[in-house]
This record gives sequence, structure tokens and C-alpha cells, in this order.
Amino acid sequence: MRSLQPLRLLFYPLRVPHALLIHLRYARLASVRSCSCSAPPPQDNNPSLLNPTTVNPPTPIVDHRALGTALDLFSTSRFSPGSPLFHPNGAHIFQKLQAFLRAQYITFGFQEVITPTIYKKSLWEQSGHWENYKNDMFEVTGRGAAGGIEDGKRIEIGEDEKYGLKPMNCPGHCLLFKSQKRSFRDLPIRYADFSALHRNEISGALSGLTRVRRFHQDDGHIFCRPSQIGEEIEKTLQFVGLVYATFRLGPYKLVLSTRPKDQFMGKVEDWDRAEAQLGEALDKSGRKWEVNEGDGAFYGPKIDIILKDSDGKEHQTATIQLDFQLPQRFGLTYQAPAPDLESQGLTTTDPELLAHSGDVTPVIIHRAILGSLERFMALLIEHYKGRWPFWLSPRQGIILVVGDDKRVLDYAEKVVDSVNHLNKTSDKLRPRPLDAANFAIDIDSSGRSVAKKIAEAKSKRYNFIFVVGLKEAAAETLMLDMTGQPHTKRVMDILKALPLSELKLENHRAIEMKSRDLQGIMQLLCNNFL
Repeated sequence: MRSLQPLRLLFYPLRVPHALLIHLRYARLASVRSCSCSAPPPQDNNPSLLNPTTVNPPTPIVDHRALGTALDLFSTSRFSPGSPLFHPNGAHIFQKLQAFLRAQYITFGFQEVITPTIYKKSLWEQSGHWENYKNDMFEVTGRGAAGGIEDGKRIEIGEDEKYGLKPMNCPGHCLLFKSQKRSFRDLPIRYADFSALHRNEISGALSGLTRVRRFHQDDGHIFCRPSQIGEEIEKTLQFVGLVYATFRLGPYKLVLSTRPKDQFMGKVEDWDRAEAQLGEALDKSGRKWEVNEGDGAFYGPKIDIILKDSDGKEHQTATIQLDFQLPQRFGLTYQAPAPDLESQGLTTTDPELLAHSGDVTPVIIHRAILGSLERFMALLIEHYKGRWPFWLSPRQGIILVVGDDKRVLDYAEKVVDSVNHLNKTSDKLRPRPLDAANFAIDIDSSGRSVAKKIAEAKSKRYNFIFVVGLKEAAAETLMLDMTGQPHTKRVMDILKALPLSELKLENHRAIEMKSRDLQGIMQLLCNNFL
């Protein structure tokens, strides 16, 4: 195996106010959240047994649960254990994560789909999940069955049927693939899905956003020809690298998890072939990798991406899983010439062999880049410690109004409307374009002193703090304090390169600028993921 230097990413020390630290509880993130397609995690809670790379990893200085409460991101309720309630600030971050991934899907050829939340028990029996995963599923009862046979007995019309809330998306995506006749020319087909998933975790294991019963995956399934496996895995690893570099996360390692000793589907020789293909793809990636014996999903081996954060903790986030079993269980096929060779991932130019076409079973590659969005948010909360990059921040800016002159408040409101391209003076209401700007800029027009307003704005982690009075309103300028913006030096360098003669950048705590330039500057930060 060849190795390269790990992805080199910069980390900037972030300070947390002492008053907040007093209330923070020290806790490691809960045990690994597997991808939507994987088997239940091991019950052994000893973290040293799973993909060890650190000895006695340091305890983080912040807990995402306390910081999430302090920043008004989410809360939990005894009426919905394991199902967090996202507040507007938390929903803003959650939706930004989804929007970011959606923007990348066109590059990597994914099409987003929407699938049901509940399916009949018979579907889960066909997929093998009822046998291997039943204890981790929520079972529900339908009303007014249409009749049929279930558990060897006839169900009369009107009787109730058993259903299961989906803990994963793969069976539904198999139904989508099977809904049409497929040719080898159609493959690969790549589906992406953000549907809510449910897993019946034991109550004692529930914790904040890291161990939940209802969650969302950036779930994807690639239906491909056997000959396309290596290329698809390579592209997926590129996707992982792109995303983690954007969030400035790392380093990470690659781990090949192999066939479980007892609970697995299919033939041993199929597993051996799948593991060999994944190992070959990992070798071609040029990154160092290792083997985690017996930790594969019950239907196939997988590649786990183990991320080490700035506090030294390890997280299994992304996953890539190869599956030869599920396509067989669902009878998935596509038409291809020389089917015998095609099924082995081989090609030929022999016209006699190519003259004959037949059915071939595709391979499924399960992939998740972030994994559980809830759990990834917990990681980011602790990683950024409340100082969100501007593009992701739920509190991008606040305008502090000095005095009680109505002209100043009107000017502040005009600035907010201008950066978001709002025209509230028009008599005719028009729909906003889908790509319209939507910056999170608040206004504080309370009668408190400017010093108190600034102190509160900093405690709430606003990236930009603007102060405007009569002078600024008359000149249509803004005074900007950028203390809350991460990577301030890099941002200042970008601003200095702009052809804006009226932008005064001597001090990042007191930047004088024209209000007309604000929208362009904020869009520039978002485009550069700062």
C-alpha cells in the first residue's frame, strides 16, 4: 500500500468565553453512527476496540449539547426522546449543509429522490433487514389491509398489516431502480436522498445530536456495472476529500471493514471478491489505509472514513459500502451484451459474444459523505466552538443602531433590504428568484448603550457587527467590526485585493465601507466558503 501525506488543513485557535465554559459538560461524542445502510453498531462501548489511532484521546473543551443550547441551535424534549427540535438558527445550518451537498451533486452525477418513510414488513423481509435489523426498527400497524398472505397465513381485507419505519434508504432505492427496464448504457445510476430515518436506539444511549432515533443521512446509492466499481469508489473518495477540505476538517484515515464472523448474508467467495475490489481501489487512492476485521455491514464490506478533529477525537463520518447481496434479493438486472463476461467485470471485442445480450445483476455502492447530518452538526459545533464560517453562520451580521433617530433605523433597514435585494416599496408583490440572496442580518435598535449591544452581539457569535449613527446614515457608510469572523487574516487579504477605493482596512475591528459594497463582499465570502 502506498501512502501520501495527510490532507494539510489549517486550524485556528478559537476562544470560548469563561462564563460559558463554566456550564459546559465534558463528554465524548457518543459511539459511531453507522451509515444508513449498515448493520447495528457494536454493543461494546470501549472506544479503543474500534479503529484505534489514538491512546486516551483528550476530552474536548466544549460539549455540543451545552453550546447548542447557548447558541439557540436545538433543544430536546421528553415527549420526543432521540428526536431533537431544531430552532431557526439550527435549521439554518442544517439546510446550508443540505444545500452545499446538493450543489456538488451535479459534479458527481447524483440525482436527488424522495422515498416513503414506512414500508410493509414484506419489503424488509425481502431485503433481509427484518431478520438482521428488526430489534433496531420501529414497528407500526397500518389500517385496512388489501388482503394477501403474510407469515404463512391469509390476511383478510380490512385486517391490519405490519409496517416498519425505515432505518435506511437502500430498499426504496432498489424499488426505484426496478421501476424501469435498464440497459448497460444507463449505468451508473446515482440516487441521493435526504429522507428522515428512524432507528430504535435504547434510551440510555441517546445523547444530543450524536445518538438519536430520528436523523437524516446525505444518503446515496450508486447502481453500477462490475467494471465501474473502481472508478465510482475513486470518485466518491474525491467527493469526501473535497467536502472535508471545505469544512477545514482533518486529518482522516481510510479503514476497510471486512466480513463479520457470524451475521452476514451471501457466500464467502462473494465477500472475498468484494473485499479485494475495495482494497484495489484504496491502493489506487494513494492514501494510507488499514483493515478493521469483521466490522463490515451484514450485506457487504465497507470503507469507513475516520476523522480526527482538532481536539484529537475520532469520528466515523463518511462511508462507502459495496453490496452484491441486495441487488440479488430484489432481482435487479440490466441488459448487456456478453452477460457472462459483463457479470465478472470483463469486456470483449468478440462479435460472436457481443451478439448475445442477457440480464446482468448490478452492484450497489452505498455512500454517505457527511453520514448523519445531526451527528455531523455536533462535530461542527464542537470544532468551530460557535465561531461559524460566514457562509454557514446563522448569525452572519447585526446592525447596531446608535440613538433613536428614525432616519438611522430606516437606513439600517434599507441596508438589510439592499443586501437581500428586497424591494418593499413596490406596490406589486413579485416572487423572489430561487437563487436570490438570503443573508442573515439582524438589527438591534434597542435603547441600550452601544457598548452593551456590542458585548451581546459578540457573545452571540455574530460574524459581522456594524455600527451606524446619523453620520453613517448621511454618508451611506458602515463601520464594521469583524472580530467574530474566523480566519480574519485571510478575509482581510481578500478584501484588500478588491478594487474598492473607499474601503478602509487598517484594522479589522473598525473597517469603514460603503453600504453599496456590502452585498458583494458577503457574497464573495460565501463563494469562497469563508
